[in-house]
Amino acid sequence: MNGAESLLKSLVASDVTVCFGNPGTSEMHFVAALDSVPGMRPILALQENVATGAADGYARMADKPAATLLHLGPGLANGLCNLHNARRASSPVVNIVGDHASSHSRYDAPLSSDIAGFARPVSAWVHSSTSARSVGSDAAKAVRIAREKPGQIATLILPADSAWDSADDVAEPLPLAPHAQASDATIDRIASSIRKGAKTVFLMRGDVLRGRGLMLAGKLAAKTGARLVCDTFAPRLERGVGRVKLERLPYFGEMALSSLQGTDLLVLVGTQPPVSFFAYPNKPSWLTPEGCQVTTLTQPHEDSVAAMEKLVDALDARDALECVTAQTDTAVSLDGRLDSESIVRLIARHMPPNAIFADEGITASILYYDVLENAAPHDHLNLTGGAIGSMMPVATGASVACPERKVITLVGDGSAMYSVQSLWTQAHEQLDVVTIILANRAYKVLNNELKRVGADQDGPNARRMLDLDSPAIGWVDLAKGLGVSAARAETRREFERALGAAIAGRGPCLIEAVID
Repeated sequence: MNGAESLLKSLVASDVTVCFGNPGTSEMHFVAALDSVPGMRPILALQENVATGAADGYARMADKPAATLLHLGPGLANGLCNLHNARRASSPVVNIVGDHASSHSRYDAPLSSDIAGFARPVSAWVHSSTSARSVGSDAAKAVRIAREKPGQIATLILPADSAWDSADDVAEPLPLAPHAQASDATIDRIASSIRKGAKTVFLMRGDVLRGRGLMLAGKLAAKTGARLVCDTFAPRLERGVGRVKLERLPYFGEMALSSLQGTDLLVLVGTQPPVSFFAYPNKPSWLTPEGCQVTTLTQPHEDSVAAMEKLVDALDARDALECVTAQTDTAVSLDGRLDSESIVRLIARHMPPNAIFADEGITASILYYDVLENAAPHDHLNLTGGAIGSMMPVATGASVACPERKVITLVGDGSAMYSVQSLWTQAHEQLDVVTIILANRAYKVLNNELKRVGADQDGPNARRMLDLDSPAIGWVDLAKGLGVSAARAETRREFERALGAAIAGRGPCLIEAVID
């Protein structure tokens, strides 16, 4: 057994069974070991940012880490954008980054770089294996660190000789530390403030936004009149008919601040106080209203569901009946121009039960968040770190984690070009993903931001940096060239027909939705 085989066996022993990768020469012993070590599913990505984003999506839906396999420092650097998003999503990810053999490192070969320096900004733990005999235990430690609540990125650097030299260990999984708990004093203090009539908002993120956590939040809202608000870009939340209603903190800072006006008590559950995404001239960055008390029920690393259980008991809300979304028809006319609102409404109307919705519509979808309340029950995944090009890879990983569920991706054409290679991996793995391209032929969000930051001299050179219409991207041809069936829709009726066919079928497909 060599170091690469020890590594793979140790990963599998720790229940890491999927590896998204784009390997190179220094990772060839890892690649070869995939045929001698059962239990690991290798998935090829044609660009490293697809591999890291897919690992993020897999972790969000599987509640456990996948591995990535990246080639030296440049390969890791290519994947940093979506590792940033994964870190912001608190997704557990184990990066395996190949390196030159230790005997070769002194020669400063062309691909030599500071791999650890690249990794540190997105990693909770970075380690380089010094021997094939320690690789297995290093892998087990990486998995344990990645799985620490709320989820972290662990990067293990694998020098080539640590992969090819003889090894004799297969490490057993390392136990996780118990989740940290909110103190009884914290529960009592927050319950006391709510009993005194404080107008309360629970701002929530993490596992409290699904399953039992969401039900408990609904009971607290029903009992106390508190509002339930999720972070603007919560990594994963359960939505749709029959689910507890959640408001979403508005994206624009002044709108978020306005939405919180009148709040006496802002209770943070697994999240941080709200701030604006960017700084703007004469606009607030801190989004808590003056006079509002901010208090923390749980930090992200603490057990939010257990804390909500205690708070429900403290407020005698166990028998309260949570308010859930009732079934209503999503009204949409099939006449008129195809636009963002009609697209979101048609998605809500046709979304199958238990779907996964990966949302990177940005300007085209953010204003229509409430429309999806009327969709069938589904999981809603968001772009968490603001680095665009995330959700096509995230949808890819989510489909690997949940192959029985339909995945629908909504993405702007500008964002989609960052990770268009995702389509090839979806075709290669025959994943059941519907990708809807909002083809507005521009970085529309930046057209808005140009005005919001006060740089409103919209001249021809500025427009050249923001427009995508010369030439227009041919999404149907691109998709077909990558092995994915595709259709183009310019009207609402065309879009509904294409969407209905995509949802009824299996396998990857793309719809180019042409909008203004």
